[in-house]
Amino acid sequence: MQANGCPQHNGESIVATSSQQNGSCTSFANGDFHVKSIPRKPMSQTDQDIVRLIVQHLRGLGLNQTAEQLISESGCMLEHPAAAKLRSHVMEGEWGKAEQDLEELKGLIECSQGTLKMRFLILEQKYLELLEDKREIDALHCLRYELTPLKFNTERVHQLSTFMMCCNPEDLRETAEWNGRGVESRTKLIEKLQAFLPPSVMLPPRRLLTLLNQAVEQQKDKCPYHNTKFDSNLDAVSLLMDHMCSRNMFEGDREVAYSILKIDQFPSVTLQTLNDHCDEVWFCRFSPDGTKLATGSKDGSLVIWEIDFSTYELRSKKTLENHAYGVSYIAWSPDGTHIIACGPDDCSDIWLWNVETGDLRVKMSQSPEDSLTTASWHIDSKKFVTGGIRGQFYQCDLDGNMLDSWEGVRVQCIACQNDGKTVLAADTHHRVRSYNFDELADFNIIQEDHPVMSFTLNDTGRLILLNVATQGIHLWDLRDKCLVRKFQGVTQGFYTIHSCFGGLNQDFIASGSEDHKVYVWHLRKEEPITVLEGHTRTVNCVHWNPKLPGMLASASDDGTVRIWGPAERLGNGCESGRSTPV
Repeated sequence: MQANGCPQHNGESIVATSSQQNGSCTSFANGDFHVKSIPRKPMSQTDQDIVRLIVQHLRGLGLNQTAEQLISESGCMLEHPAAAKLRSHVMEGEWGKAEQDLEELKGLIECSQGTLKMRFLILEQKYLELLEDKREIDALHCLRYELTPLKFNTERVHQLSTFMMCCNPEDLRETAEWNGRGVESRTKLIEKLQAFLPPSVMLPPRRLLTLLNQAVEQQKDKCPYHNTKFDSNLDAVSLLMDHMCSRNMFEGDREVAYSILKIDQFPSVTLQTLNDHCDEVWFCRFSPDGTKLATGSKDGSLVIWEIDFSTYELRSKKTLENHAYGVSYIAWSPDGTHIIACGPDDCSDIWLWNVETGDLRVKMSQSPEDSLTTASWHIDSKKFVTGGIRGQFYQCDLDGNMLDSWEGVRVQCIACQNDGKTVLAADTHHRVRSYNFDELADFNIIQEDHPVMSFTLNDTGRLILLNVATQGIHLWDLRDKCLVRKFQGVTQGFYTIHSCFGGLNQDFIASGSEDHKVYVWHLRKEEPITVLEGHTRTVNCVHWNPKLPGMLASASDDGTVRIWGPAERLGNGCESGRSTPV
């Protein structure tokens, strides 16, 4: 008798509570001997699939007797009998029988040329194993009279023929990029063959682990605070409970919320307040390798800080001074060796510093009428682009020599794309345009209704984050040229505020605000997931450490730079500033 294709034993299940004799289930109750028989519940298709997954996993663990017991009790077979024979014959290297098994499976193979392709894969393995065993005549026979007559993948057949020239098994394995005869290569062959069969006939390999990994990844993607890389090994997580980093698990329990945040290395508290500047701090930027932080101030200084990755502590390394108008923008070269300092609107100079030596490499000014307020490096670290709102737009080399220029472009912010040619620039017409200095080509990408005060690109160069006057933070897709999301909460007037992407895989967005706070959003959510409080005046710039997903810096008109990090580091002399989950 069968239910949903799963063989049953007369619709009943015999349950033994104490002993079994002669195949009968017996039990003793109150001193009386009797047989207990209860009806077996018919198994749904889902139940059958679960049983098959468990059986496959048990076999993978080497628990074959347990697996066979489960098959016997449930009546569910792991795979089609012909598929089971194919697996057995392949693993035993019985290639003739494996080919015969294909005939039995022919009606179950979905691909029109599936049988042909499977036979080719089997014969390919046979040929390689014959060569490895130094049975060249048999291998040649397989190549000429078995593989070639299939008239399939002729290019691969020609390549296989060249392996006859390999002088030893080691050379063969290296040339063919093959693991050699054994369980590993035959298992890989089974996996290739399985791709031509529906899962109802032969389960994909390690299917249960695949499903569990997918479930864990989905939970991670849905978690708004997640900022820690999952190990590909499931041992790194618990399968007994859902993953969650959000305070929503504990409504109103602020301390528990922080304890959850710290697990995932989310910046939620002030770890350190930097007070070296004596006036408004306008900009901050981590180096590409994450080991340094540069801060620029109205006081005319640019301070380079060193970061201890183990303690998250910053120490002042050197101070670069004499920026007469103050430092309102900083650009690190991609290789981290140089840094450019720009001033506010009335500054016509930029400073190019050697970071390691602290020497000023060049102070550049094309004209006293210039306004060089922003800069960006090409990916090769040999050229950079700079400009300002008075119509200057230059491409220069490391010695400050102007290589190219674009006339009449009033630049508010600049970013070089990773292709080494394209430069994006926000101008005074509320738009972002693309410029190619080599081809002297330009075209419009984004048009806003209000001034674009600043923007930044994510690492892929596809997403762009705009700070728009009186509107807040807008996320655009450059490839599709569409507005993806408007982030809520931040106070943005006509101050220039610099936002950033950050966290693991740049899943988060952070921005300063005129209400003295730092707002953090998940890339896929319009409402902020947390608000960082501690500054007492406008927060001009935030930047996320590219190598430490748990470290965020913010620069403010209150003259300080705050370093935000995980709550777990509160015991390391951290400040009291905290986040407010929302």
